[in-house]
Amino acid sequence: MPSTEHNTVAADLGGVTVMVPEGGLYDRYRMNTDLDEVARDPRVHSVDYFRQLPKAEVDSRIGTTRTPNFYYRLSSARLTMLAPTRAIRSRLPAELAPLEVIPGLGLVSVMFFSYDICDIDAYTEAAVGIAVRPAQHRRLGFVDLLAALGNDDFDSYVVSLPVNTDIAYVRGHDGYGFPKWRTDIEVDIDSDRATGHVANSAGGTDLSLSVATPAQTAYPSGERISTLTSYTKIDHAWHAILGQTNVLSTGSAALPRRAQLRVGRGRMADDLRSLKPIKTIRLDVTTEAQLALHMPVPISVPTRARDDHRRR
Repeated sequence: MPSTEHNTVAADLGGVTVMVPEGGLYDRYRMNTDLDEVARDPRVHSVDYFRQLPKAEVDSRIGTTRTPNFYYRLSSARLTMLAPTRAIRSRLPAELAPLEVIPGLGLVSVMFFSYDICDIDAYTEAAVGIAVRPAQHRRLGFVDLLAALGNDDFDSYVVSLPVNTDIAYVRGHDGYGFPKWRTDIEVDIDSDRATGHVANSAGGTDLSLSVATPAQTAYPSGERISTLTSYTKIDHAWHAILGQTNVLSTGSAALPRRAQLRVGRGRMADDLRSLKPIKTIRLDVTTEAQLALHMPVPISVPTRARDDHRRR
């Protein structure tokens, strides 16, 4: 594929102009990427997963686009922590309920992502998120927890989601309704170590992570598909965003002791502190995966979720 390191060209997203790499995937294909072209990139495991997911053209707040957004190679690191339900509820909209491990304790996560090859070109991202119960049904919380752990299927509400490119910011903020902003983010994940650093507005450290990568297990393409449903409000209406990850190589560690998480000064650090995390209970590092990220879909959220929130 051609080099896209220096030259950029303008692209329009719903009336907003962003600069994208000249000759990159977005410049050439505008979300309708030639899979045969991607398959020739030696960094890509295969494109078989994406051949089963036809794209659809949809109207959105960022103009006419195609969905899903395909990520052909990515890596990620996630720390999952216990946090008091009271602190979590202070950051959740009333319509959503935290997923509790036991009464009074929920789950929050810090995540770092490196998207090496995707339809909107390479970028990095970090997140602070809250695990929530599915918005459209009201099983017992423990049943929701078992279902999530057993099926690798989680629901979340994101409180921080910085990125390092303009197109990722505009698509995520305007198109998906995520709490995004643009800043410098460095992520380096391999079989030995996972590191991530988010810069604050002064160029210092907002949030950073350094940890040894757990032993990796490889999976054939299509064997392990995890799903994440995120909830956002767009124009005062609730939407669900589905992400389907084709996991190719990943590993986990319970109660990691040597994860170096530095909470500095900045928006992410403030968001994490507001959740008052108590203890890190799990580390997940994925050195290779693929992702299909769908555009937001309107959903109805039962009003009784709001009533439940008030009673607690």
